[in-house]
This record gives sequence, C-alpha cells and structure tokens, in this order.
Amino acid sequence: MTSTDLAAPLRDALDAADFTYDAVAALLGDDAHRALSRNETAPARRRTGGDGSALATLIRLFLLQDAVEREAVEAALPGLVDRLGAAGVLLTGVGEVAARLDCRPYATAEGDDLWVVSDLTPGLDGAPTSVSSDYVLGISQASSSLAQLTLRDDVATALDLGTGCGVQALHLAAHSDRVVGTDVNARALAIARFNAALNELDDKIEIRDGSFFEPVARQRFDLIATNPPFVISPATGERLVYRDSGLPGDRVVEHIVRTAPEHLNDGGWCQILANWVIEEGRGWDERLAAWLPEECDAFVVQREILDPASYVELWLKDSGHHPSTGAGSAADYLRRYDTWLSWLTEQRVAGIGFGWINLHRSGRAGAPRTELLEWPYDVEQPIAPAIGAWAGQRAAAAEVTEADRLRVRADVVQETQGPVGAEDPATIVVRQQAGLRRARQADTVTAAVVGACDGDLSVGQILDAVGELLERDAATLREVYLPEIADLVAEGFLQR
Repeated sequence: MTSTDLAAPLRDALDAADFTYDAVAALLGDDAHRALSRNETAPARRRTGGDGSALATLIRLFLLQDAVEREAVEAALPGLVDRLGAAGVLLTGVGEVAARLDCRPYATAEGDDLWVVSDLTPGLDGAPTSVSSDYVLGISQASSSLAQLTLRDDVATALDLGTGCGVQALHLAAHSDRVVGTDVNARALAIARFNAALNELDDKIEIRDGSFFEPVARQRFDLIATNPPFVISPATGERLVYRDSGLPGDRVVEHIVRTAPEHLNDGGWCQILANWVIEEGRGWDERLAAWLPEECDAFVVQREILDPASYVELWLKDSGHHPSTGAGSAADYLRRYDTWLSWLTEQRVAGIGFGWINLHRSGRAGAPRTELLEWPYDVEQPIAPAIGAWAGQRAAAAEVTEADRLRVRADVVQETQGPVGAEDPATIVVRQQAGLRRARQADTVTAAVVGACDGDLSVGQILDAVGELLERDAATLREVYLPEIADLVAEGFLQR
C-alpha cells in the first residue's frame, strides 16, 4: 500500500456499513466477541453466517479472514473491490474475495471511533503463526497498554517513536496540534500514512522514515510516546522489525531513556513501554537508575518479571517458531531456544522486567525527583491520570511542614487484620482504590494521623493530639513522622 487515494472512499464505505467497535460487539454478542479476542472465530462465524448486512460481510472479510462471496463484498465496498485488490488490501477472484490486510474498528478511551489497517492477525483458530521480517503489527495488548499509559493533556507537539501502523499517532492527534511518527519499516510507514488519511488526521500527522530520533534531529516535543522494539535477544541479524531492534540486550531502551531529554520541551514527558534486563546480583532499580537523565524527573514502574526460559518461550511462540504454533520443526525450535537461552546465561541475566518508564522535563531547578517502584498489582485503567498526578505529588511532598493542612484522598480505605477479639489489630494497611491502587502498611500513629487529616487541623496539631492520646513525646513524633507524612503525600494518600 503506497497511496492514500483510497482512504476517503474506504472510510465512506466503512462508515455507511456502521463498521464500528460498538456495532461489531453488538452484532457478535459477548461470547463471540470474547472468543474473537482469543483468536477463535467459530462463534463469530455462527453469529454472522445468516446475516447479509454490510457489517456482517466486513466482519467475515477482515476480522474472521474468510473468503467471502464477491457479490456481498461489492455491496459492502461499492466500487472499491478491484481498486483495493490492486492496492494490496484485498485478494480478488472471480467469485470470492479475501483480505490481504486487516482493517478493524477501534474505539479509544476518549470516545473516538477509528479504523486501523495492519497486517492480518496471525494464528486464528490455531493456524500456523508465521510473520515476515517486515510484518506490521496491528492493535495489540502492548499498544493498548501504552495508550492507557500516555498522558492526554492538550499539547502542541507530540512524537510517536516507532509508530508501526500508527495506533499511538492516532491517539496523540486527538489532543496534539502536530504529531510526528517515525519508523524504519517501509511497509509500516505506508500503512501508518494510510491510517492517518483513513481517519482524516493526515493534516495533523506526519510520518517520517528513520531510526529512533534521527528523523527529528534538533527537534523538541511536548510529549513522546513509544513502544520500541524491546525484545531482549542476541543481535543475530535475524529479526522481526516490529519487536527486535537489532541491538543486543536492552540497549535500545537505554538509548531512548538517555536521549529523550534532548527532544523534550520544558514541561514535556517521554513515556516508554519497555523490557529491561535484571542482572544476577544487582537490583533492577539500581541498574535502571544509572540510565536516568539528570534533566528529568523519572517515575519507573516494574509491572512484571519473567525468568529467562519463560521469556524465550513467549517470544518464540509469538514469532511462530514453536512447533505447536508454527510450521517450524522441533529441532529448529530447540536450536533457537538453546541459542537464545545460552546468550542470556552468558550475559548473567537473572530475569527480564516489563513496565513503564516516565520521564518529565519539569524545568525545575535542583536535583531530579525519581521513584522506581515494583508494582505487579492491578491498577485503574487508563493509568495516565495517576502518572500525571505523580509529578504534582512529588513536588508537594518536598514542601510538607507541620503547618500544612492535609486531606486524606477520598478513595483511601483502612484495612485491619488480627486475631478475633484482640484489643489492637496486628497489621494496619491504608489502601488506594483508584489510580495505582497503592497500599502502605501503617502503625497506630500513622493510621491515626491519616484518619484525622480532613483539612481542619494542621499536621502539627494532629501530631500533638495523637501524642497526647498515646502518651508520646510531641517533638519525637515530629522528627519521626513528618518524613512519613511527606511520603504519604508523594504517594497520593494525602493531599493539600
């Protein structure tokens, strides 16, 4: 696909067929829709088999990857079948038409209805998974995770680094005056340009060819969002561009973290979905802290850890090299497995972390504010508002004094646990119900202070009252608990 000329007529046809996420979900029903998300098409085929509508035809054609009667496709895409065939979107025959590219409706959290073209989803109904080196990934769990992570404040300029089919660029265009997307995959560049035009956003989105920040040399942005090719593998020369950078280990992520500040305006954010190496005998946070630039505050969250063997298995299955998911032989699979695992062992890799790296060029003087948090628990989605609030919380925490009047955040609850009938609980935990849903163990003093923070009394007055109640020295309480109260503000439990 090299031309965007077909974008407008295809958009008109999709719109006329009501080919939207909500309409597809309604026609399929909950069970069939969930099955399709698991790459199982049989329930959806039963739901659409007797339906002659244009919507049902497009579902069978693009989402189920069926060969569909040409007459039905002509009715759903009037005047477009042969033109889409010539452009490589469809495979046309005398009596039937099949999709060569995926085109699917996409609904954003902000309420926008979009369409996203990409390569076909591999592995439907257990078919062999086979992808080419220049495969263009469509909507995925990773792209959805980054979309939920990315801040949605209005900005002038935004960068989608490694745009792929352009999903993040489409999101960014909803709240940015100008968006630049970069990639090195020629097919991805063409598809991203088409997707911009298909969604009438080509006046806001510019797609550039080049590696990482090269196409935007000496340019700065208010927001950078990136899901880079972060799979940690040996640089063997054999790679899938959408997931393998060609650099060994996690050097691609390190490069982005170290380079991004050069491309951020004051107040700007860079948000990265990434994998990183956990070395034997060294904390993951210690290693990543060494990457963090002095120009930016940084909030890094490790969401998941995989052991090396599980990691290799995951990505060999993703690329179709496992005998159960592809056409490869057991001998080839074992060779690849052993080569990859041996390399990880040689590199002293104890595990691979997955998570978020958020850099904020605050423009504030002084040492950067950083937090590296391991948090594998459920969080509220989208998580972006909590990431944005983090910067203000850290700033507020640095200024907490005994004169401040604080309020406990409305969603915070207290949980106690202990033997039945005991006078005092064995443990007290304060827990957030929204955002990151952090939890923090508290002692009696901390719990009492948090419970009393309703904005009426100052921190000093609350500590005095708690000290009198518990018969504790007021000066000692201030020395011990003012830093903890500042931490509670930094983590969002207490607010001004």
